[in-house]
Amino acid sequence: MTLDLARYGDLVWALLPELVLTAAALVLLLVVAWRHRSASDLRLAGGLSLAGLAAAGAAVGWLWWQRARAGGAPAMIALDDFRFVTDGIVLGTAAVTVLVSFAYLERETLLAPEYYVLLLFATLGMMLMIGGADLMVVFLALELMSVAVYVLAGINRKSAAAAEAALKYFLLGAFASGFLLYGIALVYGATGTTNLTQIGTAIRAGGLEQNPMLLIGLGLLLVGFGFKVAAVPFHMWAPDVYDGAPTPITGYMATAVKAAAFAALVRILNDAFSGVAVWHQVVWGLAVTTMVVGNLIALAQRTLKRMLAYSSVAHAGYLLVAVATGTRAGSGALVFYLVAYSLVSLAAFAIVAATGRAGERDVRIDDLAGLAERRPWLAFGLAVCMLSLLGFPGTAGFIGKWYILVAATWAGQFVLAAILVLTSVVSAG
Repeated sequence: MTLDLARYGDLVWALLPELVLTAAALVLLLVVAWRHRSASDLRLAGGLSLAGLAAAGAAVGWLWWQRARAGGAPAMIALDDFRFVTDGIVLGTAAVTVLVSFAYLERETLLAPEYYVLLLFATLGMMLMIGGADLMVVFLALELMSVAVYVLAGINRKSAAAAEAALKYFLLGAFASGFLLYGIALVYGATGTTNLTQIGTAIRAGGLEQNPMLLIGLGLLLVGFGFKVAAVPFHMWAPDVYDGAPTPITGYMATAVKAAAFAALVRILNDAFSGVAVWHQVVWGLAVTTMVVGNLIALAQRTLKRMLAYSSVAHAGYLLVAVATGTRAGSGALVFYLVAYSLVSLAAFAIVAATGRAGERDVRIDDLAGLAERRPWLAFGLAVCMLSLLGFPGTAGFIGKWYILVAATWAGQFVLAAILVLTSVVSAG
């Protein structure tokens, strides 16, 4: 099915998943305005949010089944398999977060049904980021996602740690958004457009590969996205925010936010800046520092939640290896790894939520001693998650890392592949 996105009817079909999720979020907002006082109201809001996510997922599946593609002039929205698969990852992650949140919110006496409204709006922002084929769409979507996640991080108004996490995330997030917007402005100044396809055409036609304004703009874009994916040295917010936020939201930030940011970054670099070679070296350096620093600092952690936070930083480094290749094989490896990592990391944070109280900030690694005797199935699940995050043979994490290694070696990135293996050995600690 070919859609001409210059026609409003076809544009509505192209944006069907986002429109469905928007309608669900607005309906839920109205329901929450009337029913927000009891645990049953909380469960109702959670059920409605699950229904909205399922409907949006069905719309994504329908577009994928119809092999929807964009025809005509370059548009602001992309229609391709990459968008549909990553939309599925984000929607699935959000649905699992809702399921984990049912018991968690009641246990922590967080009777705030607006939690689910914010979750839907954050997911909507992620889907628009993933499908954005224009820098302005990507920026607006990123802000929609970010504002909702800032509030979700501090949704527990009884917790000083949650308030600190939300404030740190907001301040540093606003700073990173400034870098991103300045980068967009400079890229527009150099090429005269914000459409990704047209930027790539302008660079090739005008020989702008070494244009200083374009290169500075690209550098600022990388800084902005480096913050969103928690790449070193832009990761300083991640441990404190992950530690202070409610555990289901921590899992959501470590998976869905990361997936959406990586999907947008890959699309921007491959569609707009494929003719600019310098970003490969920059991403190469970010990947190395993120893998090394993330794994080494994770070794020093004694609380489970902060250890998983630094593990998330290290996994951002593995994903940056796939980005650095700049190939279709690298993009495919990134998508597979995002699926595997999202499932395993969400499961790990769900188990953390089940083992503690009051935000799980006090759950130390030593506290897990004897867990197999007290709760054997929980211990087994946590062991499987840890082995998969490590990349143990036979797990999804191993297969994902294998695909990234294959993509890196095919692209001639042998040193980067070797560092990935060595840092994975460090993560075994």
